[in-house]
Amino acid sequence: MNIVNRGYLSVRPKAPFFDWANKFEEDVVFSLGFNNEPSLYLITEDFIDEEPIIKQHFKKIFKNELMAISEDEENWPEVFTLELFLEWFEISLGSMVFDLEKSNLVKEPVE
Repeated sequence: MNIVNRGYLSVRPKAPFFDWANKFEEDVVFSLGFNNEPSLYLITEDFIDEEPIIKQHFKKIFKNELMAISEDEENWPEVFTLELFLEWFEISLGSMVFDLEKSNLVKEPVE
C-alpha cells in the first residue's frame, strides 16, 4: 500500500442535479437512490481551509459533472455560481489518499 501525495474532493449529486439530468436522459431516470456514487477529484494534500479549494475548482468540476449528462452546453445553466454548485452537489474533502493497487497510477487528460 502507498500513500498518494494528494487530497480529494468528493462530489455527490443532489436532487436539483437529478431534476436537471432527467430532462436530457431518456433511457435512465436519475434519483437519489439510483447509482448516487460520488466523483472524486484529486487536489493538493496540504489544505487548511476547505472554502478556497472549493472556490478554486468548482466551475471546472461543475462543467465536468454536467458533461457526463449532456455535452451540449446550451443545456447547461447560464451562470455557474458557487451557490448553485453547492445546491446541486454534496461536497466533502479529505487529505489522505491511499493506493491499494500494485500497478502504477495512469494519468489521462480529460477535455
